[in-house]
Amino acid sequence: MAGQHPEGQPTHAWEWSLWGGEIGLERVYVPPWPSSFSLWLASFSVTRPARNALFPVCQERLAAHEGMRPMRAVFTREGQIFTTGFTRMSQRELGLWDPKNFEEPIALQEMDTSNGVLLPFYDPDSSIVYLCGKGDSSIRYFEITEEAPYVHYLSTYSSKEPQRGMGFMPKRGLDVSKCEIARFYKLHERKCEPIVMTVPRKSDLFQDDLYPDTPGPEPALEADEWLAGKDAEPLLVSLRDGYVPLKNRELKVSKKNVLDSKPPPGSRRSLSSCDSNFSTSTLEDLLQEIRTLRQTIEDHEKRITDLENTLCELADVTD
Repeated sequence: MAGQHPEGQPTHAWEWSLWGGEIGLERVYVPPWPSSFSLWLASFSVTRPARNALFPVCQERLAAHEGMRPMRAVFTREGQIFTTGFTRMSQRELGLWDPKNFEEPIALQEMDTSNGVLLPFYDPDSSIVYLCGKGDSSIRYFEITEEAPYVHYLSTYSSKEPQRGMGFMPKRGLDVSKCEIARFYKLHERKCEPIVMTVPRKSDLFQDDLYPDTPGPEPALEADEWLAGKDAEPLLVSLRDGYVPLKNRELKVSKKNVLDSKPPPGSRRSLSSCDSNFSTSTLEDLLQEIRTLRQTIEDHEKRITDLENTLCELADVTD
């Protein structure tokens, strides 16, 4: 991460300026930069078909899906490039590429025939990429690994409203106390809807496997150092400080003591001054209540045991 704000931005619909240099582009999409800033990636179309452009920093290499529709691309933590685009028959597809060899993709998978552009959102800490198609009502997510087929389908989140756009919360903004691994902001016709993805865990402890150290807000290089040719990995921070353990629940008594609800009338007297007949009667009543409660507990335990035996017999018959 380079500090002091080096900038690259579209000057208007047909140009892209990078520190005074201009490249004529018809359409441009710039994904998040990789951890190594010696490469800069843009998805664009100069002429048909759409292409990827990889600038190290200003030299260009090209690779493309065969289709003519727009495509998207992101860097992975291993330095590979994950792309989404279209086939020549307008089927949506995804690809994984080695930036040193664009002749042959590492993986190339056809998806479906929908015409919405697939927007990739990549989590480098878990190597999971989320695909959100414009006009779709689902989010599909895949894991990128070093084992074939390299891009592994995990699951699909589905909803009713088709999405017009999607935002992705950075890792430092997630609620680690709830084991939240991703949060999207889905824009549809009526509102902007947050979509939270969590991993169910029984433990209340901080989950180190879900939250490894992640890139922090501090720059690893100043802009002048980066322009001079230096490179550096991002400075990592722990998310443990953002963890707030669940508070222990206080024990609350729901049933009051019977003796507290009926205090003896009059002023308090010592035991020696109490009426002997009253004290004996009260003690007998309490003992009888205790015996009744014990008998009730024994009856319930016997009934539970009988039900468990019956359940086991039914299970054996079913097997």
